[in-house]
Amino acid sequence: MGTPEFAVPSLRAVVEAGHEVVAVVTNQDEPQGRGLKVAPPAVKVAAAELTLPVIQVSSLGDPDFIKDLSSLSPDVMVVVAFRILPREIYSIPKLGTFNLHASLLPKYRGAAPINWAIINGEDETGVTTFFLDDKVDTGNIILQKKIRIGENETAGELSKRLAVLGAEAVAETLARIENGNADVMEQDSSLSTKAPKIAKEDCLIDWSKSAPAVHNFVRGFSPEPGAYTFLGSRMMKIFRTGLTHEEDDLQEGAVKVDGGRLLVACADEFLEVLELQLEGKKKLSSADFLRGARIEQDAQLGQSRK
Repeated sequence: MGTPEFAVPSLRAVVEAGHEVVAVVTNQDEPQGRGLKVAPPAVKVAAAELTLPVIQVSSLGDPDFIKDLSSLSPDVMVVVAFRILPREIYSIPKLGTFNLHASLLPKYRGAAPINWAIINGEDETGVTTFFLDDKVDTGNIILQKKIRIGENETAGELSKRLAVLGAEAVAETLARIENGNADVMEQDSSLSTKAPKIAKEDCLIDWSKSAPAVHNFVRGFSPEPGAYTFLGSRMMKIFRTGLTHEEDDLQEGAVKVDGGRLLVACADEFLEVLELQLEGKKKLSSADFLRGARIEQDAQLGQSRK
């Protein structure tokens, strides 16, 4: 069970390990991209390439869906970036249902663990497989794999690496279940942290924070949905920044153009903007942007339109 690109390596790993996949469950085709053209989920595309049967579902409470799923008599169900399953579904397999989560549980329980780990300045994260129970992301842990986070790595880049690491974890978890040695460890909920779903207002840059904090914020929302600020009346999304370690004496959010570099004052030092997109324009490197735009030395980036 899965939908986005993140789940595809896990699906392929299950097949490559020689397991019989009796069905792939995914979401319905939906409008995607700027043109909102209806397109299939990445998992559906991969399943078709692997000639696997696909079930696309709208409502998990649909009695026909539950009946069809039960009739398959699966030994195990593997969930990767899908939806919250009710007990009547996750209890169908005789050997249980396990989920792959992109954090080292109990840290970063929730919908956006990759984003929040980066935003909070973590230098390590990983993946966890755990058996589902009635509360989200709280089930008994089967295994975990750790990975270092690069100091300039974006959420998109880290997601790709975690998808590959997660596929390894899924294959190993299935092997343990198959061999009857899937020992589990109970989560310590007192150590849990939250990784809630991201809203647009969460992505607004606060230049009064330190340069490292803003740097982490930008890469945590890159490439999607994109951290943003305002240049006058226009929204500006920022996708990549670099730490300069150059102290500033300007007002927070003030812009400085220095030899082809676009610098912004934070609470402690300048942060260099490396990649951006002005509202209504295409994404550009800051060097290309400066060649085509007139930025006054006293320009100010802010938290609202002016």
